[in-house]
Amino acid sequence: MAMFSTDPVRPEAYRRFERPLPEWFRGAALGIFVHWGPYSVPAWAEPTGELGAVPREQWYAHNPYAEWYANTIRIEGSPARAHHDAVHGGAPYDAFLDDWRAEDFDADEVLSVVAATGAGYFIPTTKHHDGVTLWDAPGTDGRNTVARGPRRDLVGAFADATRAAGLRFGVYYSGGLDWHFSELPPIEHDGDPAPDDIAYAEYAHDHVIDLIDRYRPDILWGDIRWPQAGIDPGPSSLAHVFERFYAELPDGVVNDRWGLSHWDFRTSEYVHGTAVEVGDAWENTRGIGLSFGHNRNETDAHLLSADDAVRLLVDVVSRGGNLLLNIGLEASGRIPDGQRRTLEGLGEWNRRHGHAVFGARPEPRLQASHDPWLRWTRTGDLVHAVVDRVDGILLPDPDAILDETSATVAGAPIAAERRDGAILVGTTGSETPIAITFRTRD
Repeated sequence: MAMFSTDPVRPEAYRRFERPLPEWFRGAALGIFVHWGPYSVPAWAEPTGELGAVPREQWYAHNPYAEWYANTIRIEGSPARAHHDAVHGGAPYDAFLDDWRAEDFDADEVLSVVAATGAGYFIPTTKHHDGVTLWDAPGTDGRNTVARGPRRDLVGAFADATRAAGLRFGVYYSGGLDWHFSELPPIEHDGDPAPDDIAYAEYAHDHVIDLIDRYRPDILWGDIRWPQAGIDPGPSSLAHVFERFYAELPDGVVNDRWGLSHWDFRTSEYVHGTAVEVGDAWENTRGIGLSFGHNRNETDAHLLSADDAVRLLVDVVSRGGNLLLNIGLEASGRIPDGQRRTLEGLGEWNRRHGHAVFGARPEPRLQASHDPWLRWTRTGDLVHAVVDRVDGILLPDPDAILDETSATVAGAPIAAERRDGAILVGTTGSETPIAITFRTRD
């Protein structure tokens, strides 16, 4: 499949969907993801580490993703299984669907926090691997949030609030896994069976077509892959999904987690799959913590601080990508306090320095460094140095690309002078990191 693969090749039948990446997506820089489901009720996982940093032989039984709770509690000997038996008496997973009330959910309030970060797009989960849909999807026989639990069309609420806030709207859909539909054993190792038959392919096809028809998303964000029986072109195939999508949304985009078929941009996750982070059509995604779904076990020590989030965003943009940063809502619908602080801090920085990331491109002629932490971006004839020092800043510019007399921070001129192939910038204040902008000489 294309997901995390370094050199995927599109099948002939899917090459007709190739197109230039729309500028709105290329310049968005930041998107916000939301994982929310019945798993938000137990909200439990071991905070073992980031995807790509935890050994694969330990990953499934010690999964830090709370949204995988329905799988992890079925693994004999897993700490999640022990927790589930002790705290929830081994209750069936669907009891959490009925206990999920979303009593404090206000889509407009969530999107006000999201929009304040400067993000260009917002993507909620519509069906995760547990198979519960956040709208009354066809064929779900009432196993959705309209008939049970919140008793609301949560996808529709998010779609309306996203557009009212002026952002592009996307939908996440798990095509590769559905633990309820397939009734397969738990996944304990890479390569364990996933649903691939025509019945599931048609079921998933009808869901995504319904999402397109009802909500007209700008982004289709698939996960894991697509059932193999639905890859070959036909009336209930993935090719038919893409045909409908691009007919309705000509400047829409899809990611690379639809099996070996088609993609507009590649994706990495935490520190896994980073080999795809090349060129200018990729996106790195991660939670503010170690989980996408809300995890009560996470403390501030497990969360990105606002400064961490700023550095991650700037680093990703400086290398040509977008950052898709995830919120794990509480079962009530609230943004957890620690995650809210990170989002608010990121937004505060972007209000002063967002010109260095939104609509920006890499500046390959100037070199990044780790000591001091320094990244370069460019918008038109302006080059931005984002650095974590506030005085005595020596910015290497051996080819005299930058006009030192034009240096500004947040639009205000600052003192700068050329020193032996570099530019020495005077005191810029107390905040770090800081974006220093120059006009170029070319």
